[in-house]
Amino acid sequence: MKLNEKFLETMREATQLLQSGGPQAATKAIQRALLGDGEQKEERDPGAPDIVDINPTPSRHKEAHSSGFTPRSFSKQWPDVTDITWENPLETLRQPAFKEADPHADHQTQTPGRFLSASCTNQAGTRSYKLYIPSAYKGEALPMIVMLHGCKQNPDDFAAGTKMNHVAEKYNCFVVYPAQVKAANSSNCWQWFHPSDQAREGTEPSIIADITRKVMHEYRVDPDRVFIAGLSAGAAMAAIVASAYPELYAAVGIHSGLPVGSAHDVPSAFQAMKGGGKTIRKNPACHVVPAIVFHGERDHTVHPDNGIRTLAQCMNTTADVLQNGHLAHAAQVKQGKVAGGRSYIQTIYYDHARMPVAEYWTIHGAGHAWSGGSKRGSYTDPKGPDASEEMLRFFEAHPHPRKAS
Repeated sequence: MKLNEKFLETMREATQLLQSGGPQAATKAIQRALLGDGEQKEERDPGAPDIVDINPTPSRHKEAHSSGFTPRSFSKQWPDVTDITWENPLETLRQPAFKEADPHADHQTQTPGRFLSASCTNQAGTRSYKLYIPSAYKGEALPMIVMLHGCKQNPDDFAAGTKMNHVAEKYNCFVVYPAQVKAANSSNCWQWFHPSDQAREGTEPSIIADITRKVMHEYRVDPDRVFIAGLSAGAAMAAIVASAYPELYAAVGIHSGLPVGSAHDVPSAFQAMKGGGKTIRKNPACHVVPAIVFHGERDHTVHPDNGIRTLAQCMNTTADVLQNGHLAHAAQVKQGKVAGGRSYIQTIYYDHARMPVAEYWTIHGAGHAWSGGSKRGSYTDPKGPDASEEMLRFFEAHPHPRKAS
């Protein structure tokens, strides 16, 4: 892919800063290139947070409904939560001392459940998070989805844009939104490109895993139906966490993300995002995990090649195998179109027992944005199929395969 003049200008600036201002100043310049500062900004909902899409999609009017699958209701019969040991043990069913979220927030008025704030600390650090509790929750064990926001986002914005709280209210499940801190990354990006954050017990993966365990300890969560998903940098981190903690997460949802280990610093992150960088092959450290992947066909922030490479890694194969049709597992291709919106291709991959194990969604004409999202949040494309509903449908079909003890 040919680099544009703006990026070349930024790279020249970075080179000069490396000589005059040191590596920290140079890194900030490269980060500006990664984040696409200065690109055209689209009109936003006046009630939305001051966060904009760095790769805006065509103008959006009415939100469209997906013409894809309709999720089934979650079963109400769940096994008891597993025992978890903590330094300060709490009774499993005791309600934690959460702080209620701002009742005046736009998205908060749209759902009858509770949207609560808390934090989690371990040896690697502290991160705050938001937890959505559906209004029908009466103490029974429910499924849970961990949602990782993208750069320049936060839990409130991500919840509003993905509409995942609405989906959780509809199908009765918990949603957890860990929050990155500016002290770790000035643009609120999860550090998917740092080697120290790409493995089990890495700084950010361990904190995200402990947030998951903390909520499971304080509420009744079905341990076999815990899932993780994310957008962009959050999707790349979701892939890392799902692979690093296979005993904790049953499946992963990756929207506009990148494979584990595709970068080791900021410059290599840029290369990976643009579709270059090192070839991602089978990774012995990556555990096979059921995955549903979404990627916009015209994503100029994270090249679409990263989507199929990420899916291949989750399936413990290679992108060449998937793309060239040599996979031993059969694949089923479906084409669809959202009424008044975008067309898409849904490819379903099956294992040798003819069970569906992975899905890849190509959204035609879409950029770097959550498919089927709301314009109340950033990085969203209301014209696409509803990624939130489709992820929940996929998750429901993929409980943890752990053997009964």
